[in-house]
Amino acid sequence: MSGPRPVVLSGPSGAGKSTLLKRLMKEYEGVFGFSVSHTTRNPRPGEEDGKDYHFVTRENMQEGIDKGEFIENAEFSGNMYGTSKSSIEDVQAQNLICILDVDIQGVQNIKKTDLNPIYISIQPPSMEILEKRLRDRQTETEDSLQKRLEAARIDMELSKEPGVFDIVIINDDLEGAYEKLKSVLVEEIQKVQDAKK
Repeated sequence: MSGPRPVVLSGPSGAGKSTLLKRLMKEYEGVFGFSVSHTTRNPRPGEEDGKDYHFVTRENMQEGIDKGEFIENAEFSGNMYGTSKSSIEDVQAQNLICILDVDIQGVQNIKKTDLNPIYISIQPPSMEILEKRLRDRQTETEDSLQKRLEAARIDMELSKEPGVFDIVIINDDLEGAYEKLKSVLVEEIQKVQDAKK
């Protein structure tokens, strides 16, 4: 696959992935493209279909998975999530660095493919801080919050295994975390910028 390497960004909900991503995409406009994931969950306030997620029915999603149209998929809190091959190709066709925001299960699935991305894990400083961030959002029921925290515990453990990620960034300081993220991607960013000249 030619063009810039895709980036797999992983980490528990509340670790700060979205905040870091938004900042990266703002600073490097026209460099990154977001692979838009599919999900069977309902949209949250302000989310747009086709922009934040492709919101689909369970039947449609299962059909796509069965046909081999997804590079990774997982079930979480009773909802399905996944990344289609076509959503990555759409981004690469524009000579952009494709960002895939996936959970640890997704990372393990992508490792079995020929995608060859840069694997980055964004982790919270601690479970306590993560829980506070999630509670402050006020978007979760207690039950779904507990499920997210349990998933985060597993995610944090697996992120420590050697060879899973190219880099693990602890988001205890947004500025520092952002600088580390940029430093990992500087080579690929340069390729895209050079190709536009």
